[in-house]
Amino acid sequence: MATLKTRDLVKRFGHVQVIHGLDLDISDGEFVALVGPSGCGKSTLLRMIAGLEDVSGGQMWIGEGRVEHLPPQKRDVAMVFQSYALFPHMTVRENIAYGPKVRGEAGDKVEESAELLNLTPYLDRYPRELSGGQRQRVAMGRALQREPRLFLFDEPLSNLDAQLRVAMRAEIKALHARLKNTVVYVTHDQVEAMTMADRIVVMRDGRIEQEGAPLAIYDRPNNVFVAGFIGSPAMSFLNGRIEAGRLTLGGLSIPVDTREGAVIVGVRPEGFTMAGGDTGLEVEVQVIEPMGPETHVLANIVDRTLAARSGGETASDIRAVLRERVNLGTGDRQRLSVDPAALHLFDPESGMRLAD
Repeated sequence: MATLKTRDLVKRFGHVQVIHGLDLDISDGEFVALVGPSGCGKSTLLRMIAGLEDVSGGQMWIGEGRVEHLPPQKRDVAMVFQSYALFPHMTVRENIAYGPKVRGEAGDKVEESAELLNLTPYLDRYPRELSGGQRQRVAMGRALQREPRLFLFDEPLSNLDAQLRVAMRAEIKALHARLKNTVVYVTHDQVEAMTMADRIVVMRDGRIEQEGAPLAIYDRPNNVFVAGFIGSPAMSFLNGRIEAGRLTLGGLSIPVDTREGAVIVGVRPEGFTMAGGDTGLEVEVQVIEPMGPETHVLANIVDRTLAARSGGETASDIRAVLRERVNLGTGDRQRLSVDPAALHLFDPESGMRLAD
């Protein structure tokens, strides 16, 4: 196990700079997830850590040693890729043992790794005889053979179906709890990051937008981008105005303690509730998604001056998660209340969170 530190890390492809002076500190035994939209630089950063991409500028340490000039085999890291990269003509046992065999290392830790990953019954099978989740466990078992100082995962679950992803999330988290190894995990799926990581690093355009514990980022996003990216379903954004210490939001008037003027109001889906009478936000229902214990309501604001589109996951203004079953249909109008404790206020010009 080891720490990881980068200072002013830069990556260029020709004249295009994709990583911009990045500083990152990862503690020994920490599980850190790099998340962000496609093209944000998270996989490039992981490949730079592994030594698969040259560093254009800056410094990198694994443990106490500088490594940005070292080839991959000298960095003592192990990487699990999105594609399993298994040898189809080799059995599970031979795939796991391949690395130590090539390196001429003594001893056989295949049985130990197989037991740890629940692969013992499959050691004599070929990859084509395994499920996607089993193949990914074989790839992890191969990485474990190195006993590396740093484990790197590059979107390892993206090729699996939804049920297998949930199962593998639990397995990887349990494995980290047992081994206490240092993990850098790249994913575009913020649910994976929220459920697995000790700390999340949110990236955009080769820069770090925010880093912290999953719930800390969820509860206090630094800006509109992070607020909209972290959380599933995504946060809804509305136009509001603060005057005389009160936020006016359609038919709602909510006391707040921040500067006056126009604001972007962010509300998590669980922050909405059904309202009666003429109070609350009037919305027109677009889609109802009954989930059993809760109901997801996708709706548009009737007063279009309140709509603040932010490039979210749907074309609707609002996505509310109601802890009740509702008798609503497409085109119905309904009023929603907002929990004042669920409000997030952002500056409409900079997109940054307002002090509260």
